[in-house]
Amino acid sequence: MRFYNYYLSSSAQTKKFAGIFLKEILKIPLSKQTCLPVRQALIIALSGNLGAGKTTFARGFLRVAGVRSKITSPTFTLIKNYSINKLSNYKKIYHIDCYRIHKLKELIDFGLKELFENPKNIILIEWPERIQRALPKNIIKVKFKYGKKENERIIIIK
Repeated sequence: MRFYNYYLSSSAQTKKFAGIFLKEILKIPLSKQTCLPVRQALIIALSGNLGAGKTTFARGFLRVAGVRSKITSPTFTLIKNYSINKLSNYKKIYHIDCYRIHKLKELIDFGLKELFENPKNIILIEWPERIQRALPKNIIKVKFKYGKKENERIIIIK
């Protein structure tokens, strides 16, 4: 398994990086995106401590995907969805925040399995370790760590 480390020094850089990340993923043919079967959503697991940059990354990602409405964290609603027309292979992006999840059933009741199975979906999941058992094997993992300076972040992609 390959790891890629990126060092960013501001939230603006994190948002810009997320946009570049999205564009690079879209260059890869659907069947080769982390060896995903075409019948599965593109799932990106965002993990890291509070304040490490997960939601900032999601905002940058969603903006480049064409979302123009206000983008807020789904911490209290658990799931937010956005219709997108800009990305030819995908029609919806789901932003899921599992921080407040205590039981996997809470998300299963929202139709999590169906979201994962739809190849027209992109799913960004914050705090994926809380629903680890429900995650498919072939996902993109993005880990956020604090850097040495206050606004510095290290992003590890595997």
